[in-house]
Amino acid sequence: MKNIEKYSRGYFMPPVKSLKWTEKEYIEEAPTWCSVDLRDGNQALVVPMSLEEKLEYFQLLLEVGFKEIEVGFPAASETEYTFLRTLIEQELIPEDVTIQVLTQSRDHIIKKTFESLQGVNKAVVHLYNSTSVPQREQVFQKTEEEIIDIAVTGAKMVKKYADETEGNFQFQYSPESFTGTEMEFALEICNRVLDVWQPTAENKVIINLPATVSMSMPHVYASQIEYMSDHLNYRDHVILSLHPHNDRGTGVADAELGMLAGAQRVEGTLFGNGERTGNVDIVTLALNMYSHGVNPKLQFENIYHILAKYEKLTRMKVHERHPYGGELVFTAFSGSHQDAIAKGMKWREERENEYWTVPYLLIDPKDIGRQYEGDIIRINSQSGKGGIGYVLMQNFGLDLPAEMRESFGYSVKNVSDHMHKELMPNEIYDIFLKEYVNINTPVGFIKYRFTQDEKYETTVSVKINCEVHELTGIGNGKLDAISNSLRTTLGLDFKDLVYKEHALERGSESNAVSYVGFTAQDGTTYWGCGIDADIMTSSIKALFSAVNKLVSSVESAIGNGFSLSER
Repeated sequence: MKNIEKYSRGYFMPPVKSLKWTEKEYIEEAPTWCSVDLRDGNQALVVPMSLEEKLEYFQLLLEVGFKEIEVGFPAASETEYTFLRTLIEQELIPEDVTIQVLTQSRDHIIKKTFESLQGVNKAVVHLYNSTSVPQREQVFQKTEEEIIDIAVTGAKMVKKYADETEGNFQFQYSPESFTGTEMEFALEICNRVLDVWQPTAENKVIINLPATVSMSMPHVYASQIEYMSDHLNYRDHVILSLHPHNDRGTGVADAELGMLAGAQRVEGTLFGNGERTGNVDIVTLALNMYSHGVNPKLQFENIYHILAKYEKLTRMKVHERHPYGGELVFTAFSGSHQDAIAKGMKWREERENEYWTVPYLLIDPKDIGRQYEGDIIRINSQSGKGGIGYVLMQNFGLDLPAEMRESFGYSVKNVSDHMHKELMPNEIYDIFLKEYVNINTPVGFIKYRFTQDEKYETTVSVKINCEVHELTGIGNGKLDAISNSLRTTLGLDFKDLVYKEHALERGSESNAVSYVGFTAQDGTTYWGCGIDADIMTSSIKALFSAVNKLVSSVESAIGNGFSLSER
């Protein structure tokens, strides 16, 4: 990379060490959440939302459980002014919800902001002005004292218009571009604003410290927040708020460490929509807390519904790998991952375990409305026997023996590799039916009968090349007798018979399913499956399926058809 020398670290460490936050292990309680989707998020859209879309999005935010929602910059445009008036005049704001509006520190803008709030029950009026070194020097070309005067004058005007307007108003101040501001100056300007507003226990003030541009590693932001928290005047009557952006991809980390450092409130958006690389993602923040057993006090039990509404109204796509909400975030394609997840799920089913500890799954996908079937384990050429077996079990009730899963796994992987695509559960099931279930050629099973003395004697009717033959055999059990009849009469050489059966229920049907495997003379293992209403018949069909796979292999090797007389 060239031009490294042109970049300096434009942030400022606190003048005193602020590291108490490092002693905390996790966030113990949810902050006050404030959604800024309808302001910060909306202004970042290629096509901003219409009035109707904003009203629908507002309802979505209420469903999620937000109690503070920034609805816009009403003095900035007629659309935002109309939206706010619609919320108030149509009484769409629940009593327990506080709306928030943004205003610059300019008299006519503050005046119009309060005009837009006529009739509101309660609202946060959010005042801001830029304080960073680049903003002061390059944009405003003002001294520190002149920048402070902008903030103080705005604070006085906000207080004046609030006194003249009916309603309950809470004040908020943001030193915009806080992360590029010297900490002593940021502290001074916030304290000067607090001196104007004189917060009390009954009327607290919000001091919001935005990472307008994320400039440092998260631990620096945390130290900045802790310094401000420790030195703000009226601290017991101040709600310390964060507004992280995501320029360095650390918005969530900034917010989490900032909460450890003393912040009580977080402003952000669903799925991180916002200018440039976005605002902090409240979905991720809240569910990260949830994964530690802390109630985030937001409702994400139906993540698909929220995701669909979000994508429809913002016209933005949530990435497939986006934490929690992305289509593939709970999905494993890797064979080793699939095997571990399948075993973990089975282990959990067999035991009463208080805590969620399934390998590779941070939380139980069902807790946010995700489904196990077709959501956790999906199959492609990288998948393994454990995952393929899990798909058959979860979707079709087929519990294959471990050795058979390995054999079938190679078949599925070969198909996926050849087709260069992911295989859906029904496609996997179709492969299994075709290659293993009730295979009846070239040796077709017709019927059987048994007699028993000391051992079982059987007569099995089979069809070979359109001719019916009766084969006889003796064995210690019924299946042993039939396998011996096939060995002897057909001249087949196999041993080490493996057998498994279980009930199979799918829809209104109730069948038995059996699996049979054996080892041929050359060491190859052949597997078959039988499905039938009768358990014995399903076992025989499974045996015939395996035998027919062996016979087909022999036919392929010698290059001619199978007939009884040749054996």
